[in-house]
Amino acid sequence: MFSRANTTIWLRIVVSIVFFMHSVPGMFNGGITEFGKNYLDTIGFAPMGLIMAWIIKLIHVFGIISLLLNRWLWISIPLNIVILIAGIGMVHLQNGWYVVGGGSNGIEFNVLLIAVLVQILWNASKAKSLQ
Repeated sequence: MFSRANTTIWLRIVVSIVFFMHSVPGMFNGGITEFGKNYLDTIGFAPMGLIMAWIIKLIHVFGIISLLLNRWLWISIPLNIVILIAGIGMVHLQNGWYVVGGGSNGIEFNVLLIAVLVQILWNASKAKSLQ
């Protein structure tokens, strides 16, 4: 039987790769420590910056698993969208729209990820309503 959730398989794989590359290397190369101590702590989250950084990255990892298994999307997608929106407000918005080209480190990539995650969740909810 046709499943709307299966129509998002490629989107779920690609977003999982993006989240993997954005989170897992930092667990082994000091990136999470740098983000937590050198960024989050300095903007007012001390002494919780490092803990917050780990929570953010572990939510991304949970998102990867959730997307690949097509399970727990109602939990993982909203959590990741909140992180992406926080990233827009705290980091990217001040840099404008463009990630590259007309600027750098802007909001366009986060907006795209949010739109894709919303679509995945929408399709998953429609698939459940058809069963």
